[in-house]
Amino acid sequence: MSSPQTDLAETGGGEPFGVVAVASSAGGIVALGRVLGGLPKGFAAPVVVVQHLDRRHRTVIAEVLGRRCELAVALAVHGEHIEPGRIYFAPPDRHLLVGPDGVLALSDSALVHFVRPSADLLFESVAGAYGANSVACVLTGTGSDGAMGVRAVKDRGGTVIVEDPATAQFKGMPSAAVATGAADLVLPLDEISAAINGLVEARNP
Repeated sequence: MSSPQTDLAETGGGEPFGVVAVASSAGGIVALGRVLGGLPKGFAAPVVVVQHLDRRHRTVIAEVLGRRCELAVALAVHGEHIEPGRIYFAPPDRHLLVGPDGVLALSDSALVHFVRPSADLLFESVAGAYGANSVACVLTGTGSDGAMGVRAVKDRGGTVIVEDPATAQFKGMPSAAVATGAADLVLPLDEISAAINGLVEARNP
């Protein structure tokens, strides 16, 4: 019997997933530790992450989560090319975008829904760059950032995973994402890393 993840993976025509994009806000450090920490060595796709951070201070998020993850974790660098098995975080106060050639771009353009970096901009960029070969995941957070972006991913044939608001420390972002109707999977936090890994394993040999 096939799993929902396998069925979703097969809808993309068999091409490998080019990117997994994850977004979180309040409560995100713990949630990201659980999700990203559950991805195994050899994970066959790059992971790009927006976590809303205090714009006034340097962040140690890459160092903190790097201790919890099997994959290499770093802040994204403008012009860097994403590689499978690596996690790239948006730096504080910079939007993170992914181009069709897998090159990262950092931008200090206007705040979106009062935040920078913006999950919506990240998701919209991966939808445009990778279409059906993209995965977008929304975790805990206040506000509605990410809702427009998951709709863009879904409209381009990508796969959308949302943390079940019932398990989220802050329900705003996941509830807004669920309300769009774009979510393929709405899962408890502890099931998300296995779902992402299952999707990628099914399509990325």
